[in-house]
Amino acid sequence: MSGSLASIYESIGYALQLHGQAITQLQEQASTGNRINRSSDDPSDAYRVLSLESQKRSLDSFQENVTNLIGTLEISSTIITDMASQLAGVRTLLTQIVGGLYDANGRMRLADKINSTLEQLVTLANTKHASRYLFGGNDTGAAPYAVTREGSRITQVIYRGSDDARHVDVAPGLDVEGNLVGDEIFRTDDRGDPVFLGQTGAAAGTGTSSIRGDAWLTVDHNGSNYRLSIDDGATFVTVPAGGTPNQVVTDSRTGRVLYVDTTGINATGVELVRVPGTYDVFSALISLRDMLMNERGLDSQELLNDVNKCVAGVEEVRNQLVQANVTAGSQVGFLDTLKQNLENMQFDTHDQTTRLQDADVAQIAIDLSRRQILYQMSLSVAGKLMTTSLLDFID
Repeated sequence: MSGSLASIYESIGYALQLHGQAITQLQEQASTGNRINRSSDDPSDAYRVLSLESQKRSLDSFQENVTNLIGTLEISSTIITDMASQLAGVRTLLTQIVGGLYDANGRMRLADKINSTLEQLVTLANTKHASRYLFGGNDTGAAPYAVTREGSRITQVIYRGSDDARHVDVAPGLDVEGNLVGDEIFRTDDRGDPVFLGQTGAAAGTGTSSIRGDAWLTVDHNGSNYRLSIDDGATFVTVPAGGTPNQVVTDSRTGRVLYVDTTGINATGVELVRVPGTYDVFSALISLRDMLMNERGLDSQELLNDVNKCVAGVEEVRNQLVQANVTAGSQVGFLDTLKQNLENMQFDTHDQTTRLQDADVAQIAIDLSRRQILYQMSLSVAGKLMTTSLLDFID
């Protein structure tokens, strides 16, 4: 009998324990509003919820990256637009000069204006946003452009940034360029053959020159041979008698070379050499400013002719900026669409998590009421069973 009574007590205790645990769990769900409060509540769905939460955090990170990139690219686009607008203004002024609207004093005033524009463009190219330089590529901690000055005038602008763009993850398996590479935006890279614009008889050699933009070729004669320089007379190379079809002339300041066909040289002088497809925003303005100041002593007509030719250089870099702006605008449009897609994915993830996680309050109320009734019934049955005595078993 003792074995039977012990079994009954254990069964009653176990049943009451199960009902108590169920009631406690339902009360917890009702108070927290969550169906799953710990992994043991529903291991399978708990694992799915953890996966969805991890996905949600990743989507949050991607959305933040996209939002930051859109802001960076929009600011970059605004700067590029401003620079292109200023170059368009310079081009208009050059057209007026060629049309004879300015005398020598007027040209000097325009040279000062171009110098001011140059200063502004360098400042814009070194713009910093959110503690990062916009146009330094992957190197965002230092100003991408360094300047060399003589007195108060900029004589050279050198790109010091990275040649690689900074890539940012914006979606699983997808990254896009963040900070842009200034040397790709503000400089063209479609080298053409050098064009000689003077009357010395010099022509393009057969080699591939490395000079960029505009260069000034000085041709003089030392009594027996012609000499050439492209660094304003700092260094000269002597032309052999009769000339050569591919004479190398080096700029001692930059190390860049110009290949010159010297077989047709018949006069001394200083002439402009243009290399289409190699202009950058800054050197184009430096060349124009120095040309208008006319420190090389060109006559008025020759100066006007050279200025007229240099309009093409300004237009070349302006078109480069316009194209860069179009590219940036397209990227912003792509990121806007991606941001919307990420928001939709975020909503779907949140919806799935909610359906798995949130408790059905109405159903909980029903289940809790049912469990309480069962618990009370179990207590009632237990009470009756517990009143059993030895007399109940005596016949």
